[in-house]
Amino acid sequence: MLLGLDHLVIAVEDPDAAAAELETTVGLACTGGGRHPAWGTCNRLAWLGDTYIELIGLFDRSLAPSGAVSRTVLEALDAGHAGLVAYAVASDDLDADVARLRDGGSPLSDVEVRSRTRPDGEVVRWRATFPPELGPSEPPFVIEHELVGAEWGDEARAERADLAHPLGGPARIVAIELPVPDIEAAADAYAGTVGIHFADAGPRGATATVGPQVVRLRRGAPLRNPAVVEIEPLGFAPARAAVEVDAVGVRWRIGAPRPTVT
Repeated sequence: MLLGLDHLVIAVEDPDAAAAELETTVGLACTGGGRHPAWGTCNRLAWLGDTYIELIGLFDRSLAPSGAVSRTVLEALDAGHAGLVAYAVASDDLDADVARLRDGGSPLSDVEVRSRTRPDGEVVRWRATFPPELGPSEPPFVIEHELVGAEWGDEARAERADLAHPLGGPARIVAIELPVPDIEAAADAYAGTVGIHFADAGPRGATATVGPQVVRLRRGAPLRNPAVVEIEPLGFAPARAAVEVDAVGVRWRIGAPRPTVT
């Protein structure tokens, strides 16, 4: 079953500099990251519960064409564009989801085993399947994490659920808004590839629910028109009223917190 947004892939020239910009401008702190040695990429991660923001750059461009995500990052950066180039949705049973979607005609790839080495030497592993093309206007890839260790073990997940960001406390991603050149074509691709259905797809926009989050499509030029990420504070009022700011090639909408139910 698809659980919701797993992570957003944001291509940047310098992940450390981008992490500083994200913290200063948006109020979200990066507390993790590492390297993908096989694909020549490195990243910094900002955790919002079990969804995270990946600021990803290249340390070896010659390796990037060998991976779906790294190739997409390379293409964006070589074109002079930083921003949201792809995203992943999480699965709790990837093999079953791939079988179900393929039975319906999905062109998803075979499941691949992938890994990243943290600065402390721990290897983080996951499994993923990809659409034929990956990019800012294409359907997401699907991922299932190995739920162990310093990032995905029970203790780590419990700790980051309460992670306080410089914004003022814990927060979560509630929605993303993606510019696509043809809304109805994009909606059809989402349905046929990953089973995400946009009930109201039309020339002006489309909306789908994925787990607890919302994906919106709007007409625009990917990367030239920034994707929008909506952030909700959890249980606190941010120092600033609801704001909209641009950072790392993305537009961030920081909303007021929802009332706490007691």
